[in-house]
Amino acid sequence: AFFLLSQFPVMRLTKPTLFTNIPVTCEEKDLPGDLFNQLMRDDPSTVNGAEILMLGEMNIFLGETFSSYISVHNDSSQVVKDILVKAHLTTLSHHCLVCAVSYTTQGGEKMYFRKFFKFQVLKPLDVKTKFYNAESDLSSVTDEVFLEAQIQNITTSPMFMEKVSLEPSIMYNVAELNSVNQAGECVTTFGSRAYLQPMDTRQYLYCLKPKKEFAEKAGIIKGVTVIGKLDIVWKTNLGERGRLQTSQLQRMAPGYGDVRLSLEAIPDTVNLEEPFRITCKITNCSSERTMDLVLEMCNTNSIHWCGISGRQLGKLHPSSSLCLALTLLSSVQGLQSISGLRLTDTFLKRTYEYDDIAQVCVVSSTIKVES
Repeated sequence: AFFLLSQFPVMRLTKPTLFTNIPVTCEEKDLPGDLFNQLMRDDPSTVNGAEILMLGEMNIFLGETFSSYISVHNDSSQVVKDILVKAHLTTLSHHCLVCAVSYTTQGGEKMYFRKFFKFQVLKPLDVKTKFYNAESDLSSVTDEVFLEAQIQNITTSPMFMEKVSLEPSIMYNVAELNSVNQAGECVTTFGSRAYLQPMDTRQYLYCLKPKKEFAEKAGIIKGVTVIGKLDIVWKTNLGERGRLQTSQLQRMAPGYGDVRLSLEAIPDTVNLEEPFRITCKITNCSSERTMDLVLEMCNTNSIHWCGISGRQLGKLHPSSSLCLALTLLSSVQGLQSISGLRLTDTFLKRTYEYDDIAQVCVVSSTIKVES
């Protein structure tokens, strides 16, 4: 005899939702005055803030917990026993709940069948990222990286953003820039309302700095493209929690070539036609090639270098650096760009040009410059 448990429905378990009336409001200067608002406040079916918190339909979103109720019904006229139900989710090409049932008939025959339930999973968030290589007064390119993450709520209901953090790769330390210190207390930059309305976007900012053991190895940091991944935790409606992690975020490696020149020290303001000093740091970013460098200093319309141009700096080994003090003056007032440095590798006969490496404010000598 063959018995089939033909009715095998799967129902999703949904959490209760709040009943909200459609808000009817008006301005105080209108004829009803505050009447509509007072009626809403007195209505026991409303809660504080219901006029702005619209609860949407119960959809299945990526990253949230999926709860279901499986019902097995015996359509035959015979008794079956040893019923075992197993279920698992597959997410290869599409989301599918696979339910398997095994049982034993009265005659002792082992029976088994499976059913597949496909369903659509919606994306709750739209995440966009942008990378910025840090720029400062001391160097046009530094090892710091800024990450801007734009997170948009694309569901139909408000979303409470519980946590948005960046898990950096092994070579970086991360600092969150999404709060400020006010009177000794850390206050979020997003204000008192922590929830994100439907289709609203929030921007998060992070600063990544190389760890000390890697920062000293310029050749390694130069080729690093993997930054880390975002970990996002949120709650919807009555506290249903969701969590998503992005894949490893990657950026374009900074293109400062085999030789990197940065400024370690430079004054903010200098006097017109008076010499001032800057300190440069030259780094061999190559991991295997020693360089023999020659420094040339080319004057511009406003910047004039003091010293001997074309001097030998000597050999610079792979991933090593040297600091160099230079003297220059400006013949033009205002904000002037420091340019005109040239480094030539005599081994390869290759010249590296460095212009607009920093800016300095030049004032009249009658104005006293604070040290």
